[in-house]
Amino acid sequence: MPRDTELGLTMSREHWVRHARNWAAWARKPDFDAYWEYSPSFFDLVPAPGLRTLEVGCGEGRVARDLIKRGHRVTAVDATAELLRLADEADGVGAYARCDAAALPFATGSFDLVVFYNSLMDIDDMDGAVREAARVLMPGAKMCACVTHPIPDAGRFESHEPSAPFVVHDTYLGPRRWVEIPVERDGLQMEFAGWAYPLEGYFRALENAGFAVEAVREPQGTEDRWRRIPLFLMWRAVKIR
Repeated sequence: MPRDTELGLTMSREHWVRHARNWAAWARKPDFDAYWEYSPSFFDLVPAPGLRTLEVGCGEGRVARDLIKRGHRVTAVDATAELLRLADEADGVGAYARCDAAALPFATGSFDLVVFYNSLMDIDDMDGAVREAARVLMPGAKMCACVTHPIPDAGRFESHEPSAPFVVHDTYLGPRRWVEIPVERDGLQMEFAGWAYPLEGYFRALENAGFAVEAVREPQGTEDRWRRIPLFLMWRAVKIR
C-alpha cells in the first residue's frame, strides 16, 4: 500500500485531487493521448536499470509500470492520495509513497536514477523538486525528464488547420500559471493545468542543483502542426556535484 507523508496541499495538488479519476481514465485508454506517441523517445534517453529508480509525480502510474517492464526497481511518489491508490492497485510490484516533491522522504544518495515524466510543470516548487532530486541521487547518477515544451506553453495555434500560425500573445519569459478549459473526447473529459517555464527556468534549476545536461530531445510529432514546432522537451542530466 502507498506510504503517506502528507504535507499541505497547494494549487497543483488541489487540481489533481479534483481530477484524479478523470486523469486515470484518460491516461489508461490505449493510444488515446500523446504519451503513446512520444514516450518511446523518452525511454530511449533512460539509462539501463541500475540499483533503484525513483519516479517523482507518478500520477496513476503508467510511467512506473513501463519502467518496471524495462527492468527498473521503482519507487514512485506523488502528492495525490487517489492517484497513488490507483497506481498501486494497477501495479503491485513498485513501492509508492505520498509526499511533497520538494521534501522527499528518502536518505541522501538513495537512488541512481530519478525520473520526472510530465510532472515538473505540475509541481508548485519546481526548483525545490530539482534540488531534492539531486540530494537523493548518488554522485554521477542520472535524472531524466520530459515536460511540455516551453514554446507551445507560451502561445496557441490560431486554428486547427495544418498551416495555422502559432502566436505568442503574452510572454515566453518567466513562470506562468495556466488553466485550460475542459477537454472532451470520445466520452472522456479532462482539465489540464500547471506551470509554464522558459528553457532557462528548467536549465537554471538544473545548474543550481549541480546537474549537467548530457542529452536533449525535441521529438517531432506525426500531426501536421506538431511537425513544425515541438510539443515536448526531454533531457537526461548527470549529477556532477
